[in-house]
Amino acid sequence: MQVNQIGLKLKEGDIAPAFTSATNGGGRVSLSDYKGKNVILYFYPRDNTPGCTREACAFRDHWDEFRKKGAVVLGVSTDKAKSHDKFVEKYKLPFTLLADEDKKIVEAYGVWGPRTFMGVHYVGTARVTFLIGPDGKIKKIWPKVKVAEHWEEVLAAL
Repeated sequence: MQVNQIGLKLKEGDIAPAFTSATNGGGRVSLSDYKGKNVILYFYPRDNTPGCTREACAFRDHWDEFRKKGAVVLGVSTDKAKSHDKFVEKYKLPFTLLADEDKKIVEAYGVWGPRTFMGVHYVGTARVTFLIGPDGKIKKIWPKVKVAEHWEEVLAAL
């Protein structure tokens, strides 16, 4: 169980911080590439871990529902693009994963900091999701994601 939720700097209604990042598959994306669309920007700690895999697979399993609502899903972790490539291939993920190795995106969104997991203290990424509207403003923030039902909450917010 994760505790010590990061103190988010951003709030609903704020302009989402701009970014450009390397992605799985050797690509690069910027938030501005998705202007005019709803963007589900979900931050997760690490590829191929139980909770992160369940979360990614839930977005995958309901991919058509998100697409029908005109939403783009972008997953962000500090893993390398090669790790993302393996994660995408293994679980057949149809959406883009951003490799935030320099931690600029996690820091800009306020999701990087002290964490505790099963009694172990470390610095890492909090599991937080942002829904960014077509106007570039943050429409909704989920600061305490419960993986099992999270996809439903996000879909309902669209």
